[in-house]
Amino acid sequence: MTESASPAHRPGADPVSVWRGLAEGSVLLDGFHALKHAVRFGASVPVAVTVDRAAALALADELAPDVRETLDALLTEVSDRVYASLVPRPHPTAVAALAVRPSREAGLRALARTPRDAPVVVLDQPRNLGNAGAVIRLAAGFGAAGVVTTGTLDPWHPTVVRGGAGLHFATAVERLTVGELPSGPVFALDPEGEDIRGLKLPDDALLAFGSERSGLSAELRARADHLVALPMRPQVSSYNLATSVAMTLYHWSATGGAPATA
Repeated sequence: MTESASPAHRPGADPVSVWRGLAEGSVLLDGFHALKHAVRFGASVPVAVTVDRAAALALADELAPDVRETLDALLTEVSDRVYASLVPRPHPTAVAALAVRPSREAGLRALARTPRDAPVVVLDQPRNLGNAGAVIRLAAGFGAAGVVTTGTLDPWHPTVVRGGAGLHFATAVERLTVGELPSGPVFALDPEGEDIRGLKLPDDALLAFGSERSGLSAELRARADHLVALPMRPQVSSYNLATSVAMTLYHWSATGGAPATA
Protein backbone atom coordinates (compact mmCIF):
# COMPACT_ATOMS: atom_id res chain seq x y z
CA MET A 1 0.00 0.00 0.00
CA THR A 2 1.33 3.42 -0.94
CA GLU A 3 0.93 5.99 1.77
CA SER A 4 -0.07 9.52 0.79
CA ALA A 5 -1.66 12.43 2.54
CA SER A 6 -5.31 13.05 1.82
CA PRO A 7 -6.38 16.28 0.09
CA ALA A 8 -7.82 17.40 3.42
CA HIS A 9 -4.45 17.05 5.15
CA ARG A 10 -2.36 18.94 2.60
CA PRO A 11 -1.50 22.55 3.36
CA GLY A 12 -4.34 24.87 2.44
CA ALA A 13 -6.91 22.14 1.87
CA ASP A 14 -10.27 22.59 3.57
CA PRO A 15 -11.45 19.16 4.76
CA VAL A 16 -15.10 20.20 4.85
CA SER A 17 -15.02 21.39 1.23
CA VAL A 18 -13.17 18.26 0.15
CA TRP A 19 -15.65 16.07 2.02
CA ARG A 20 -18.74 17.74 0.60
CA GLY A 21 -17.32 17.64 -2.90
CA LEU A 22 -16.73 13.88 -2.69
CA ALA A 23 -19.49 12.65 -0.38
CA GLU A 24 -22.15 11.74 -2.93
CA GLY A 25 -20.06 9.21 -4.86
CA SER A 26 -17.87 7.89 -2.05
CA VAL A 27 -18.08 5.16 0.58
CA LEU A 28 -18.60 6.48 4.11
CA LEU A 29 -16.25 4.88 6.62
CA ASP A 30 -18.03 5.36 9.91
CA GLY A 31 -15.73 5.07 12.93
CA PHE A 32 -12.10 4.25 13.67
CA HIS A 33 -12.39 0.53 12.98
CA ALA A 34 -13.95 1.04 9.54
CA LEU A 35 -11.15 3.43 8.60
CA LYS A 36 -8.51 1.10 10.05
CA HIS A 37 -9.76 -1.88 8.03
CA ALA A 38 -10.20 0.07 4.82
CA VAL A 39 -6.65 1.44 5.01
CA ARG A 40 -5.26 -1.95 5.96
CA PHE A 41 -6.78 -3.54 2.87
CA GLY A 42 -5.67 -0.89 0.41
CA ALA A 43 -8.65 1.46 0.08
CA SER A 44 -8.08 4.88 -1.45
CA VAL A 45 -9.11 7.36 1.27
CA PRO A 46 -9.10 10.99 0.06
CA VAL A 47 -10.33 12.57 3.31
CA ALA A 48 -10.60 11.57 6.97
CA VAL A 49 -11.67 13.62 9.97
CA THR A 50 -11.84 13.30 13.74
CA VAL A 51 -12.75 15.55 16.64
CA ASP A 52 -9.62 14.42 18.52
CA ARG A 53 -6.50 13.48 16.54
CA ALA A 54 -4.54 12.56 19.65
CA ALA A 55 -7.22 10.14 20.80
CA ALA A 56 -7.59 8.59 17.35
CA LEU A 57 -3.84 8.08 17.02
CA ALA A 58 -3.71 6.64 20.52
CA LEU A 59 -6.27 4.07 19.36
CA ALA A 60 -4.04 3.34 16.39
CA ASP A 61 -1.04 2.85 18.68
CA GLU A 62 -3.05 0.39 20.74
CA LEU A 63 -5.09 -1.45 18.09
CA ALA A 64 -3.54 -0.86 14.69
CA PRO A 65 0.12 0.12 14.83
CA ASP A 66 0.56 -1.24 11.29
CA VAL A 67 -1.49 1.65 9.87
CA ARG A 68 -0.67 4.31 12.46
CA GLU A 69 1.65 6.26 10.14
CA THR A 70 -0.95 6.29 7.37
CA LEU A 71 -3.67 7.47 9.74
CA ASP A 72 -1.39 10.20 11.04
CA ALA A 73 -1.10 11.51 7.48
CA LEU A 74 -4.82 11.17 6.76
CA LEU A 75 -6.62 12.50 9.83
CA THR A 76 -7.65 16.14 10.10
CA GLU A 77 -9.09 17.45 13.35
CA VAL A 78 -12.42 19.27 13.11
CA SER A 79 -14.87 20.60 15.67
CA ASP A 80 -17.71 18.51 17.09
CA ARG A 81 -20.17 20.68 15.19
CA VAL A 82 -18.41 20.17 11.85
CA TYR A 83 -18.02 16.44 12.43
CA ALA A 84 -21.72 16.07 13.27
CA SER A 85 -22.64 17.93 10.06
CA LEU A 86 -20.72 15.43 7.92
CA VAL A 87 -22.13 12.12 9.20
CA PRO A 88 -25.69 10.80 9.60
CA ARG A 89 -25.04 9.91 13.24
CA PRO A 90 -21.85 10.42 15.24
CA HIS A 91 -19.78 7.32 15.97
CA PRO A 92 -18.44 6.76 19.50
CA THR A 93 -14.86 7.02 18.21
CA ALA A 94 -15.65 10.37 16.52
CA VAL A 95 -13.76 9.33 13.38
CA ALA A 96 -15.09 9.32 9.82
CA ALA A 97 -13.64 9.12 6.34
CA LEU A 98 -14.58 8.80 2.69
CA ALA A 99 -13.17 6.05 0.51
CA VAL A 100 -13.27 5.40 -3.21
CA ARG A 101 -15.53 2.47 -4.05
CA PRO A 102 -13.69 -0.24 -6.01
CA SER A 103 -14.78 -0.44 -9.63
CA ARG A 104 -17.40 -3.02 -10.58
CA GLU A 105 -15.00 -4.32 -13.21
CA ALA A 106 -12.40 -5.07 -10.55
CA GLY A 107 -14.99 -6.84 -8.40
CA LEU A 108 -16.20 -8.98 -11.28
CA ARG A 109 -12.63 -9.93 -12.19
CA ALA A 110 -11.96 -10.99 -8.62
CA LEU A 111 -15.10 -13.10 -8.48
CA ALA A 112 -14.39 -14.73 -11.85
CA ARG A 113 -10.78 -15.63 -11.00
CA THR A 114 -10.09 -19.37 -11.03
CA PRO A 115 -9.00 -21.61 -9.50
CA ARG A 116 -10.47 -20.31 -6.24
CA ASP A 117 -9.03 -21.30 -2.88
CA ALA A 118 -12.05 -20.08 -0.90
CA PRO A 119 -15.82 -20.03 -1.46
CA VAL A 120 -18.00 -17.15 -2.59
CA VAL A 121 -20.92 -16.33 -0.28
CA VAL A 122 -24.20 -15.65 -2.09
CA LEU A 123 -27.03 -13.84 -0.30
CA ASP A 124 -30.17 -14.52 -2.30
CA GLN A 125 -32.48 -11.50 -2.14
CA PRO A 126 -31.50 -10.40 1.38
CA ARG A 127 -33.64 -7.77 3.11
CA ASN A 128 -31.80 -6.66 6.24
CA LEU A 129 -28.95 -4.19 5.71
CA GLY A 130 -27.31 -4.94 9.05
CA ASN A 131 -27.32 -8.68 8.38
CA ALA A 132 -25.65 -8.11 5.02
CA GLY A 133 -22.92 -6.05 6.68
CA ALA A 134 -22.33 -8.71 9.31
CA VAL A 135 -22.00 -11.35 6.57
CA ILE A 136 -19.39 -9.29 4.72
CA ARG A 137 -17.43 -8.94 7.97
CA LEU A 138 -17.58 -12.72 8.47
CA ALA A 139 -16.58 -13.43 4.87
CA ALA A 140 -13.56 -11.15 5.20
CA GLY A 141 -12.56 -12.83 8.45
CA PHE A 142 -12.70 -16.31 6.92
CA GLY A 143 -10.90 -15.22 3.75
CA ALA A 144 -13.88 -15.89 1.46
CA ALA A 145 -13.37 -15.02 -2.19
CA GLY A 146 -16.29 -12.60 -2.15
CA VAL A 147 -19.88 -11.81 -1.22
CA VAL A 148 -22.57 -11.54 -3.87
CA THR A 149 -26.12 -10.34 -3.32
CA THR A 150 -29.06 -10.87 -5.65
CA GLY A 151 -32.21 -8.77 -5.61
CA THR A 152 -32.67 -5.12 -4.71
CA LEU A 153 -30.43 -4.67 -1.66
CA ASP A 154 -27.29 -2.63 -2.43
CA PRO A 155 -24.36 -4.35 -0.67
CA TRP A 156 -22.54 -0.98 -0.61
CA HIS A 157 -25.37 0.85 1.14
CA PRO A 158 -23.96 2.98 4.02
CA THR A 159 -25.72 0.85 6.63
CA VAL A 160 -24.21 -2.31 5.14
CA VAL A 161 -20.75 -0.72 5.12
CA ARG A 162 -21.21 0.32 8.76
CA GLY A 163 -22.13 -3.26 9.68
CA GLY A 164 -19.14 -4.54 7.73
CA ALA A 165 -16.70 -2.33 9.68
CA GLY A 166 -14.83 -1.30 6.55
CA LEU A 167 -14.15 -4.89 5.49
CA HIS A 168 -15.82 -4.44 2.10
CA PHE A 169 -12.28 -3.62 1.00
CA ALA A 170 -10.97 -7.01 2.16
CA THR A 171 -13.06 -9.09 -0.25
CA ALA A 172 -15.02 -8.69 -3.49
CA VAL A 173 -18.56 -7.37 -2.90
CA GLU A 174 -21.00 -7.12 -5.81
CA ARG A 175 -24.70 -7.37 -6.68
CA LEU A 176 -25.50 -9.85 -9.48
CA THR A 177 -28.41 -11.78 -10.89
CA VAL A 178 -28.56 -15.53 -10.38
CA GLY A 179 -27.64 -15.94 -14.03
CA GLU A 180 -24.50 -13.85 -13.52
CA LEU A 181 -23.11 -15.84 -10.58
CA PRO A 182 -19.48 -16.93 -10.92
CA SER A 183 -18.64 -20.51 -11.81
CA GLY A 184 -18.54 -23.24 -9.23
CA PRO A 185 -20.84 -25.77 -7.57
CA VAL A 186 -23.71 -24.15 -5.68
CA PHE A 187 -24.30 -25.44 -2.15
CA ALA A 188 -27.58 -23.84 -1.07
CA LEU A 189 -28.66 -23.84 2.56
CA ASP A 190 -32.12 -25.30 3.02
CA PRO A 191 -33.85 -27.21 5.87
CA GLU A 192 -34.61 -30.05 3.45
CA GLY A 193 -30.98 -30.50 2.46
CA GLU A 194 -28.31 -32.98 3.48
CA ASP A 195 -26.81 -32.50 6.94
CA ILE A 196 -23.71 -30.32 6.52
CA ARG A 197 -21.82 -32.38 9.09
CA GLY A 198 -21.51 -35.21 6.55
CA LEU A 199 -20.15 -32.99 3.77
CA LYS A 200 -16.85 -31.41 2.78
CA LEU A 201 -17.45 -28.08 1.09
CA PRO A 202 -15.06 -27.52 -1.82
CA ASP A 203 -12.93 -24.38 -1.99
CA ASP A 204 -14.58 -23.28 -5.25
CA ALA A 205 -18.12 -23.57 -3.87
CA LEU A 206 -20.78 -20.91 -4.02
CA LEU A 207 -22.44 -20.97 -0.59
CA ALA A 208 -25.97 -19.65 -1.08
CA PHE A 209 -28.30 -18.41 1.65
CA GLY A 210 -31.94 -17.43 1.21
CA SER A 211 -33.58 -14.27 2.46
CA GLU A 212 -34.47 -13.81 6.10
CA ARG A 213 -38.20 -14.12 5.41
CA SER A 214 -38.75 -16.41 2.45
CA GLY A 215 -35.64 -18.54 2.06
CA LEU A 216 -34.19 -19.43 -1.32
CA SER A 217 -35.81 -18.03 -4.45
CA ALA A 218 -37.08 -20.51 -7.04
CA GLU A 219 -34.38 -19.33 -9.45
CA LEU A 220 -31.53 -19.91 -7.02
CA ARG A 221 -32.94 -23.25 -5.91
CA ALA A 222 -33.03 -24.37 -9.55
CA ARG A 223 -29.38 -23.31 -9.94
CA ALA A 224 -28.28 -25.25 -6.83
CA ASP A 225 -26.18 -28.39 -7.22
CA HIS A 226 -26.62 -29.41 -3.57
CA LEU A 227 -29.06 -28.52 -0.81
CA VAL A 228 -27.38 -28.39 2.59
CA ALA A 229 -28.96 -28.21 6.06
CA LEU A 230 -27.47 -26.90 9.28
CA PRO A 231 -28.08 -28.90 12.45
CA MET A 232 -31.03 -27.46 14.32
CA ARG A 233 -33.11 -28.53 17.27
CA PRO A 234 -36.69 -29.53 16.39
CA GLN A 235 -39.25 -26.73 16.76
CA VAL A 236 -36.58 -24.04 16.28
CA SER A 237 -37.62 -22.39 13.05
CA SER A 238 -34.40 -20.76 11.81
CA TYR A 239 -31.07 -19.13 12.52
CA ASN A 240 -30.14 -15.53 11.93
CA LEU A 241 -28.62 -15.08 8.46
CA ALA A 242 -25.18 -14.07 9.73
CA THR A 243 -25.20 -17.01 12.16
CA SER A 244 -25.95 -19.41 9.31
CA VAL A 245 -23.11 -17.98 7.24
CA ALA A 246 -20.73 -18.21 10.19
CA MET A 247 -21.61 -21.85 10.85
CA THR A 248 -21.17 -22.75 7.20
CA LEU A 249 -17.86 -20.94 6.74
CA TYR A 250 -16.57 -22.47 9.96
CA HIS A 251 -17.51 -25.93 8.70
CA TRP A 252 -15.66 -25.21 5.43
CA SER A 253 -12.56 -24.04 7.29
CA ALA A 254 -12.63 -26.88 9.83
CA THR A 255 -12.86 -29.59 7.18
CA GLY A 256 -9.95 -28.53 5.02
CA GLY A 257 -10.56 -24.93 3.97
CA ALA A 258 -7.84 -22.52 4.98
CA PRO A 259 -8.77 -18.93 5.92
CA ALA A 260 -6.31 -16.38 4.58
CA THR A 261 -3.71 -15.32 7.14
CA ALA A 262 -2.18 -12.35 5.34
